[in-house]
Amino acid sequence: MFIASKLLSFAIEPLFWVMGLLAGGLLASSWRRPRLGRTLGWLALLALIGACWTSGPEALVRALESRHPKPAGIDMEQQVGIVVLGGALSHPSLWESHHEVGLNEQAERMTAAVALMRRYPHLRLLFTGGIATVSATGASEAERARVFFTAMGVDPARVVYEDRSRNTYENALYSAGLPGVDKRQPWLLLTSAFHMPRSMGVFGRVGWNVTPWPVDYRTTAHDSWFDFSLHYGPGLWKLALHEWLGIAAYRLAGWI
Repeated sequence: MFIASKLLSFAIEPLFWVMGLLAGGLLASSWRRPRLGRTLGWLALLALIGACWTSGPEALVRALESRHPKPAGIDMEQQVGIVVLGGALSHPSLWESHHEVGLNEQAERMTAAVALMRRYPHLRLLFTGGIATVSATGASEAERARVFFTAMGVDPARVVYEDRSRNTYENALYSAGLPGVDKRQPWLLLTSAFHMPRSMGVFGRVGWNVTPWPVDYRTTAHDSWFDFSLHYGPGLWKLALHEWLGIAAYRLAGWI
């Protein structure tokens, strides 16, 4: 499942489709099939325009983000801690090269956790994230998260780290087996809003008692259906397709 998900992640890259159509058009032209070459060229242009259209993927992401709103009026004193899912740290090669813990576009997973820990001194923090690369080399996310949280002044005695997981299912499974962690107690589940439906499904399946605490929103309540962005569009399409296909795959596997 893990290897398949990595291959799928590459295949759903919108610009990969554009490249494939362009390559097919060039090959068809070189094989003296000019009509097919022109057809594929036009399809490549249409695919590029579609990849730059942001309203479609925004609607898909908004549907995910709206499923689990942040709870209002929650009694934080009843919560024992926060489960923070990995995914907000840059590639481990950055740490190996510069010994700097870089944050990516999902940085709110880390910064929101620090804010909660400062505001509620009784909370514990469980960070879960291993090495989510095919090569499985370099420092785990948990190792780098330890450096980050310590630098932010979070008391190390309040934090526990899970460093084997490679995906959301393993986040829930391996975290439940950590010493001193009782999944039946009330925990906040902190992750990106678009990732919350799959996360809540998985953690509930494993038997966790979690309340969603979504962060890192990508969409607003409304948008124009005529917005295009060569920079933002392809990435948003990839995010939307990755998450919706991930939900479908997890359901087929019986993980949610």
